[in-house]
Amino acid sequence: MPYLIDGHNLIPKIGLSLHSLDDEMQLVAILREFCRLQRKRVDVYFDGAPPGQNGARKFGAVTAYFVRQGRTADDAIRSRLQKLGNAARNWTVVSSDRAVQANARAARAACVSSDAFARQVTQARLANLENPAEESTLSPEEVDEWMKIFGDEIGESG
Repeated sequence: MPYLIDGHNLIPKIGLSLHSLDDEMQLVAILREFCRLQRKRVDVYFDGAPPGQNGARKFGAVTAYFVRQGRTADDAIRSRLQKLGNAARNWTVVSSDRAVQANARAARAACVSSDAFARQVTQARLANLENPAEESTLSPEEVDEWMKIFGDEIGESG
């Protein structure tokens, strides 16, 4: 199930600072890792984009929406839920803002608080550190096969 995320609501919950100049891009990097580990898709909304900087940008499985000044991320999420119609029930909205949660429930979307989602992200990252993907090693037969194919070329270059 993909996520619609209220970005500035999540930033402090994930351990980042809203006062950092690149807080939004730091969150996008964390969300990209989460998407890779969990095979999920995320649309994250940030409000307060200066003129000329608003719009959508794709970062792998993360699409960041930079909402123009004068409009809020809450408004953009509400609008997106309306456009999704019945398909909204296939999405999870991440926000601790009660109005955003109420809009999500009204659209029949799942809803997760920013705190709970931050814990999910942290758990996914920790699980990856504890159980990194095993490196594949070649069997002796596979090594022999590769040596037959490339052995002469390796010997010539050395």
